[in-house]
Amino acid sequence: MGHRKFEEPRSGSLGFLPRKRCRKKMGKIRSFPKDKLQGAPHLTGFVGYKVGMTHIVRGVNRPGSDLHKKEIVEAVTIIETPPMIGVGVVGYKRTPKGLKAITTIWAQNISNECKRRFYKNWYKSKQKAFTKYVKTHYEGEGKQLKHKISKLKTHSEVVRLLAHTQTNLIPFKQKKAHLIELQINGGSNIKEKIDFALSKFEQKINVTDVFQTNQVLDTMSISTGKGFKGVIARWGVKRLPRKTHRGLRKVGCIGAWHPANVRWSVARSGQKGYGHRTERNKKIYRIGKSCLTEEGLNNGGTEYDITEKTINPLGGWPKYGLVNHDFLIIKGGVPGTRRRPITLRKTLWHSNKRYVKEEIDLKFIDTASKCGKGIFQTLEEKRKFMGKLKKERLREEAELAKQTKEEMEIEVNEK
Repeated sequence: MGHRKFEEPRSGSLGFLPRKRCRKKMGKIRSFPKDKLQGAPHLTGFVGYKVGMTHIVRGVNRPGSDLHKKEIVEAVTIIETPPMIGVGVVGYKRTPKGLKAITTIWAQNISNECKRRFYKNWYKSKQKAFTKYVKTHYEGEGKQLKHKISKLKTHSEVVRLLAHTQTNLIPFKQKKAHLIELQINGGSNIKEKIDFALSKFEQKINVTDVFQTNQVLDTMSISTGKGFKGVIARWGVKRLPRKTHRGLRKVGCIGAWHPANVRWSVARSGQKGYGHRTERNKKIYRIGKSCLTEEGLNNGGTEYDITEKTINPLGGWPKYGLVNHDFLIIKGGVPGTRRRPITLRKTLWHSNKRYVKEEIDLKFIDTASKCGKGIFQTLEEKRKFMGKLKKERLREEAELAKQTKEEMEIEVNEK
């Protein structure tokens, strides 16, 4: 950098190369927590859908901190997590080249939303997936099924459950479910894990079976796509001085004459966003129950907030709709747009920071409208302040006129 007056660190991280669009919309679990072979068998992941963001007020319980016994406001993300369905189990054995699949066992009854995942065009196909499989494995004595189960129990070292989401429970147009492998940890031996996986076939798996409040988790998702961008927006390099020849928003020198090629570390224009990102140690502030049950009628309230309300703001969540099933309240933001599937995993890196071990004391959850400047938490609160709508007043006047007319007719008939 002989032509420069001062040196400066490079702009942008090279750890995310190549910066190109992901092939799939759902985050992938590339590594699972280490299996300690202790306790009962349990799942290590789940899939939810990003709803949006709001803010909460909570008390701080950190002795020695300046914020101890004070209240703070924090931004949180809402992730809806309707129950998943177990449809299969896969066994792997370890080899010098990595994990190698032994065999896969599928459930007898698989829903159409899961079968759609195996078809490119559902309507033009014959829709006969797994019909032969059911005849050979479940009808009759089921010798092939017993053989596969015994094969898994003798040769497997890693067991993973195949589960899919229920997109029909979410306000989407999408009918195709998202399918994922969830590793089973715990248990004293492989047989326990396989029996545990087989017991989850065609059964609902709730988020409370995997995560608990005050725990930390990792999120895998695809960030929001920004399209084709130049080096200023994509890498954060500085603009060139005024009156620079052939443009300002460029890199001053992209390389030497010889060797006559551009190095991979030089900032270039191209795709920005829509990349796979993993964020670790995200604190769970609450696991809310479905508002369709009695337990979830006040899933947006707290012990300090006496107003009974659900987590849904006035007018619903923008570009999402209403949250009617179980959900998570997670500290901070999560990469991706609304309605994007978010893969949740038990954390790999156990942090010793205070906020990880701290028990959360929620005092207020904001449910005001997220369109504009909302100030009302519930519809009753808005009606009390703003008064009745014109259509409500006209309806009451019409009902009153109808009632008086009926009373007059009764009096005339009596006379």
